[in-house]
Amino acid sequence: MSAEGARRRGPGGGRKDGGKEGSRRQSGGRRDAPRSAGPRRDSPAPRQVRPDARTVALSVMSAVRERAAYANLLLPSELTKARLDTRDAALATELTYGTLRTQGLLDRIIAEAAGRPVEEIDPPVLDLVRLGAYQLLFTRIGAHAAVDTSVEAARTLGLGRAGAFVNAVLRKVSAQDLDSWVEVLRKDVTDPVARLAVGTAHPEWIARAFAESLGANAGELPELLAADDARPKVHLAALPGAISAEELALVTGGSEGVVSPYAVHLDSGDPGALDAVKDGLATVQDEGSQVVAIAASRAPLVGEDGGRWLDLCAGPGGKAVMLGALAEIEGATVTGVEVSEHRADLVRQATRDLPVTVLTADGRDPGLEPGFDRVLLDAPCSGLGALRRRPEARWRKTAADIPGLVILQRELLESALRLVRPGGVVLYATCSPHLSETVSVIREANRRDDVELLDVREILEGIDGTSTEGLGDGPWVQLWPHRHGTDAMFMAGLRRLESAPTSPSRGQ
Repeated sequence: MSAEGARRRGPGGGRKDGGKEGSRRQSGGRRDAPRSAGPRRDSPAPRQVRPDARTVALSVMSAVRERAAYANLLLPSELTKARLDTRDAALATELTYGTLRTQGLLDRIIAEAAGRPVEEIDPPVLDLVRLGAYQLLFTRIGAHAAVDTSVEAARTLGLGRAGAFVNAVLRKVSAQDLDSWVEVLRKDVTDPVARLAVGTAHPEWIARAFAESLGANAGELPELLAADDARPKVHLAALPGAISAEELALVTGGSEGVVSPYAVHLDSGDPGALDAVKDGLATVQDEGSQVVAIAASRAPLVGEDGGRWLDLCAGPGGKAVMLGALAEIEGATVTGVEVSEHRADLVRQATRDLPVTVLTADGRDPGLEPGFDRVLLDAPCSGLGALRRRPEARWRKTAADIPGLVILQRELLESALRLVRPGGVVLYATCSPHLSETVSVIREANRRDDVELLDVREILEGIDGTSTEGLGDGPWVQLWPHRHGTDAMFMAGLRRLESAPTSPSRGQ
């Protein structure tokens, strides 16, 4: 969350109950039982104290740090085990995702307050300080409660005399509000993108990559970074042939999407508990990912569609499900390829009732007979387009990750173009707006004499109910969270030619 976002939402980031936190949760979020002289011999065993919201947040943060766990995958199970009530579960979610999302900004503030680099602070202690600092700067939790519960946690976790250090640092953090701390950090920063990165808790290299991808629309960068920091809505996909988006919206209380004709948005909640999801009528899938699969199924071919479709990087299976449902309607079949056996099993499980066959193989050389009518290549990428759904990801990625990914993306695209028949189409997609992973890869492929670019905007315009506003100049399409409410998905269509064109011009 940016400093500006915190001002808009109020110091509590939108939590209506936060103003009571200081008076009601002085002991770490538990309602402590009255003290007594001790249990009587004939009294029942003491009730087991459930973990509170902060304990759950610390547990997830520790797992993310120690074993590179994914918070969005781990937190739901931790909430279930903790059996928190609705209010505390919401607080645990806010503390976990918020602390992880703003970690880089918090670390800079902590370093200023502690007078030492965060690398010199023991990791478990640093987790405690980060969690306390997030409460102080981004929520309405009272300063006294935020500091005292952090100090108490140090004692409970057996961190020795670290409580005194935690207390001292957090009291220094509490001496200034978020805006004041941001100004302290910006005092020697003159570059406008770098200043935005500081205030919105983004690594500078990511903010700069977003600005470069926006190009002439780089003035939208503040809006994009703010959208990237906001908690996203839950996106559902109504499975084609099973239920319509209108019906799904009615039974879930959600609202229909604007980019995908199968999308439904929910403000919050556990989508796994919905009957439509449990019954296999809908899945959880970002609206932008839905559009990628739809575009792959609708791209214009030369010649008839023989119904032989390929998902070249199918794991973990979200797009394979949508593509399989669309293939079933069209009388086609899908071959899914996934290099990881575990992820291949996930695809098999997700598509078990659809015309999808899954192979465990390397997409660069899967050993398949060429001649596919349609190939979807959702290439492995940096994932910079989905940072809002993966709060810890922005601090795990580095600019050094990009070159190796680009090599892999180009090799996979070469494989896709070998496997598609003349007249067939490859739909290339990444969940990243980084120009090296998107436009650069496509321009390289377009140098081939047997490839032509399709205008993906025209493909999307042919999909009923889809809004094509703000899709750019083409021929590729870049979706954005601040414009479309989706992850920042990129997609480009390439059609194999029957023979090399007579004109030397290659357009883009």
